[in-house]
Amino acid sequence: MAESLAINGIDDSPRGRLLSAAAHLFRDKGFDRTTVRDIAASVGIQSGSIFHHFKSKEDILFAVMEEVIQFNTDRLRRAIAAESSPKGQLRALIRAELQSIVGDTAEAMTVLVTEWRCLSEDKQRKALELRAIYEQLWLDALNALHAQGAFRDDPFIIRRLLTGMTGWAPNWFDRDGSLTLDDLADIILARVVGEA
Repeated sequence: MAESLAINGIDDSPRGRLLSAAAHLFRDKGFDRTTVRDIAASVGIQSGSIFHHFKSKEDILFAVMEEVIQFNTDRLRRAIAAESSPKGQLRALIRAELQSIVGDTAEAMTVLVTEWRCLSEDKQRKALELRAIYEQLWLDALNALHAQGAFRDDPFIIRRLLTGMTGWAPNWFDRDGSLTLDDLADIILARVVGEA
């Protein structure tokens, strides 16, 4: 799936362009204020043409969320696979999550957080099932570090703290500044397991 991510412009299919435009509009205008006509206009098609790809505006929103979760879960898996030590894996997870939040999938990640309430209960449940797979990758790495004695606290609580650190980054991190995502990953890692 990683090669065909629609929400960051890699997938140039009609469906991919729709999802990319929707992520942008949902982030900027919000789900409720974005119309199907807005999405269609942004990709240069008639609004009725959207319904060849999606049954409803909510289905578009869910597709954006589903795709970003799956893409970033695959990113985490690749990050873990490239490292042999639990500490290296945790640093790779932090770096990958920062990339997703302030980098190439930032718009869709923002939509995932801010427009969650707009999904039906069934679609929320499906998204949570996907999110649980993502979170388990983190917990596996944190549990391994905990077993090694790298930190004393509950790995679940450490994950919540990491979520806060990475999740707040878009509010202050300057991608053109002197601090790189690698630097930030090292700083965050040091808060959990000591100096990187």
